[in-house]
Amino acid sequence: MQPSVDLAIVGSIGIDTIETPTEKQEEILGGSVSYACAAASFYTHAGMVGVVGTDFPTEFRKIWENMSIDLEGLQTVEGKTFRWSGVYEENMDNRRTLSTDLNVFETFSPELPVAYRSAPYLFLGNIHPALQLHVLEQVHDPKFILIDTMDLWINIDKENLTQVIGKCHMLTLNESEAQLFTGEFTLNKAAKQLLELGPEYVLIKKGGNGSMLFTKDDIFLLHAYPLDDLKDPTGAGDTFAGGLMGALAASGKTDKEAIRQAMIHGSITASFGVEEFSLDRLKRLDRSELEARIGEFKEMCRIACADSEERM
Repeated sequence: MQPSVDLAIVGSIGIDTIETPTEKQEEILGGSVSYACAAASFYTHAGMVGVVGTDFPTEFRKIWENMSIDLEGLQTVEGKTFRWSGVYEENMDNRRTLSTDLNVFETFSPELPVAYRSAPYLFLGNIHPALQLHVLEQVHDPKFILIDTMDLWINIDKENLTQVIGKCHMLTLNESEAQLFTGEFTLNKAAKQLLELGPEYVLIKKGGNGSMLFTKDDIFLLHAYPLDDLKDPTGAGDTFAGGLMGALAASGKTDKEAIRQAMIHGSITASFGVEEFSLDRLKRLDRSELEARIGEFKEMCRIACADSEERM
């Protein structure tokens, strides 16, 4: 059977209340799978696997439909949708969680539609490692699997998480999570330990400082795009990962150069996402704006390299 989607994305869907130093927005669309699917939709046909309650607003569902995201894997369960609220500090880097209500997400068991199981690309968003393993039991030899995780799973279920990492092609996590998992302060040493668990690539996110891609042979450094306005960093990592996987699926490749190029697409897609709350900027974004900023970013990097060579 031919897959109905090129990229299957599994994760959380939430309704968020977010306060930054300048603004507060209540009851807005959030969740890892929501951000990742939105970003991927600019590049490929993505399918969503998640759960919402019967209280989930119709207008949120329409946002996904307008982005041509496949919703066959979306479960609707009697009860309330997962809710999260948090406050960002002045630097917009640190945030404090005010409340977390799992609601229907507490009993979520991801089930992939039959057609999703043959999707060549799979992104396992930040959910319990046992659920990530459950998804891996359902798929049919995907070409490329990316998984995300967080400090909670490292602390409470490192054993299952280690199993998941060994079954994926790429692991992504932020620098503090890499340090927590390995006990190593330097990211080079942390990445080396993580690569020994089985993945070909380890992608360490550094927030506004960009990201680092590690293999057993080399390291690739990617700057973040310099922004004038940063309104809401929520979901930036998921947007980055979704854009990366969408671009990789569009290329049909899995080699190192394709992944590096896909990282640029993911990073630039995320740079648009943080300019407004929720998916507000992404739902207005068109491909020409995206390509223009990608070109601008590549030019910034190219000029910097050229200037450096001239001085040597």
